[in-house]
Amino acid sequence: MVAEAFRILFPLFFLILGGYVMNLVFRISEETLVRIITDFFMPLLIIASLAGSDININTVGKLAGATSMVVGVLLVLSLLYCRIFGSDRRSFVPPVIFMNSGFLGIPLMELWGGNQPMSLIIVYDQIQTFFIFTLGIVIVTGSMSKRGLKEIALSPILWAIVVGFLLRFLGINLPSVIQSAFEFGGRVAPPLAAFALGVSLYGKRIVPDRDLAAAIILRMVIGFGAGLAAVLLFRIEGITATVVVVASSLPAAVFSYVLPARYGVDSPHPGMAVLLTTVVGVVTIPLSFRLAESILAAIL
Repeated sequence: MVAEAFRILFPLFFLILGGYVMNLVFRISEETLVRIITDFFMPLLIIASLAGSDININTVGKLAGATSMVVGVLLVLSLLYCRIFGSDRRSFVPPVIFMNSGFLGIPLMELWGGNQPMSLIIVYDQIQTFFIFTLGIVIVTGSMSKRGLKEIALSPILWAIVVGFLLRFLGINLPSVIQSAFEFGGRVAPPLAAFALGVSLYGKRIVPDRDLAAAIILRMVIGFGAGLAAVLLFRIEGITATVVVVASSLPAAVFSYVLPARYGVDSPHPGMAVLLTTVVGVVTIPLSFRLAESILAAIL
């Protein structure tokens, strides 16, 4: 089981390792690389994928409900943990409630099943991206600041989501030359995202503690359970169900440490959570695929 899943994941881990090694040698600007991906290549991928997909409004609604439920369950549990143990919610909560459904999930689903699961996780990821730049800012800052609202309004990814859905559900076809250009540029995004994840891991050390262990369990174990519950509640079936469950148990999102750092939260916890959950993901990601398929086959 693990060997077959690792074979599927090997190109992904190879690119992550490549990003780590290249940053070790050349000191790549992570901020610049992430901005290039999120402000240019990801929007191209989103528009091309959504505009050219066969996803219907019913599927989008179910994915929106499932994603919101997973984030909500993890938010309540992580805030409860912080209240009981006195942990800083600004650094503890983001890596628990936000999974790496973009930089990791998109190339992962493309390798696993091609365009269909990739299109599904793009929708899942864009709903989560909305939460990152709204709920995430509230958690880290305690309020919706003018700066945060401005970043939301100017985010190319969020505008790409709007454009992509409008094109899809209004039945508007892009000129073939534009669609081809967007598809060509968008194909760069998943491998470059995996490479950027490797770049982001450089220089981070693991210092185990109670909060880190709790974050890993909540993010990957409880996230898996929340994904299963969401699938049952919203009656999601087939490949879509597997995508939801696996996505809900992915390692912590890269933005879960970028966002606290951007707003002055001086804590190593988010970065360590991203690093360790990604390392643990070598085992948990293949396992989540197999468990999700087995459990879903038995209960659906």
